Amino acid sequence: MDLLKEFQDNWQKKQFAGPQQKILLAVSGGVDSMVMAELFHSSKIPFAIGHCNYQLRGKEADLDEQLVKDWCLNRSVTFHTIRFDTQQQADDWKKGIQETARILRYEWLDAICKEHKYAKLATAHHANDNVETLLMNLFKGTGISGLHGIPEQNADIIRPLLFAQREDIKQYAELNKIIYREDASNAKDTYLRNAVRLNIIPAVQKLVPEVIGNINDSIGRFAQVEQLYKKAVEHERKKLVEQRGNDFYIPILKLKKRQPLETICYELFAPFGFSSAQIPHIIELLNAGSGRYITSASHRILRDRNFLIITAILPQQADIINIDGVPCKIQAGKYHFSFITEKTPKMITADKNIALIDMRRLEYPIILRKWRTGDYFYPLGMSMKKKKLSRFLIDNKVAVNDKEHLWVLECSKRIAWVAGMRLDERFKITDTTELVLRIEMRPS
Repeated sequence: MDLLKEFQDNWQKKQFAGPQQKILLAVSGGVDSMVMAELFHSSKIPFAIGHCNYQLRGKEADLDEQLVKDWCLNRSVTFHTIRFDTQQQADDWKKGIQETARILRYEWLDAICKEHKYAKLATAHHANDNVETLLMNLFKGTGISGLHGIPEQNADIIRPLLFAQREDIKQYAELNKIIYREDASNAKDTYLRNAVRLNIIPAVQKLVPEVIGNINDSIGRFAQVEQLYKKAVEHERKKLVEQRGNDFYIPILKLKKRQPLETICYELFAPFGFSSAQIPHIIELLNAGSGRYITSASHRILRDRNFLIITAILPQQADIINIDGVPCKIQAGKYHFSFITEKTPKMITADKNIALIDMRRLEYPIILRKWRTGDYFYPLGMSMKKKKLSRFLIDNKVAVNDKEHLWVLECSKRIAWVAGMRLDERFKITDTTELVLRIEMRPS
């Protein structure tokens, strides 16, 4: 493969950005990202580089940073860098090192893009990464949504090397004498991705040498199938689910005739917090007597004559409420919260009791909980300046009795919204936002 030509042809075909728009490249110092940087440089595409030092590998991490910095200096390329205390942050968030590093990386890179007005963020994911992601999703049971692999473009993030295989990238580095550094941890199969990369894929390649290309072709078809699947699910939802006030009614006779019944039931009830393991019990309700019910953390499905009725459980005394899907309505203390998804509105409301959150920033479950001492967030409009919530409340002269009834919305250990007060900068909608989570808080 002539990787440079393929890269340039793919860039032209996909139109990732305009000719004068500048791209921020996420460069670690490894072979994939260093080759990506060389391809951008050779193609004369305007770009800058961002590098994260997670301070997890001591001197080795510092040498990675120095390599990328020197590369930029030699080519007069703008270089952005940051150092994270990743281990401490992982301990604070009670998350794994890899997940913590990913959150820190993308939050910082996103902030750099906004500050310097870079049009897109480019990562060096390639075809092998795509296959590894698909297999990991299959192993973890993520369903049809896990079959589309890594998208080539997702909002402001682009992956212009997704067409290329790892071997093509390494050959290009060797032929062009591109200097890069190997991360020793990549040779260990401690993490699932490394185990898939080092053990599973090589074993399959011995039997099917073209496996990477074959699976990537399938991933493209899976993504199209998923679009059809979502349209079919939405069609069934409109036919079967009727909202009456705060409750949702599903006619039993109509539902029993639908096929495949288990899949349709899962898609109808999962947004209300019901798991796949509960679906057989929900189906049993179709033939049960009136009054029988099953509950999730937030909702109850009641068999009432000819309908299954979905109602919100009222956890007035609960301090922590898990939300596994929307739409839903929740009673929390003296407030009533409603959650729906909608297209980005043309006008942004000034009502502090309504929050609009970019759906791309959310991962389920999200948590509605009482605020705690030690909470912090990045208040909207403060240019990504971190602030303790306790200080924020003092500055806003919130009375002690009102603090007792203050709720926050949390996602991946990060506060997304201080209910009724301020959104977090990291979760705001932007010009490229297509779908928002709309949350409305009203007194009960």
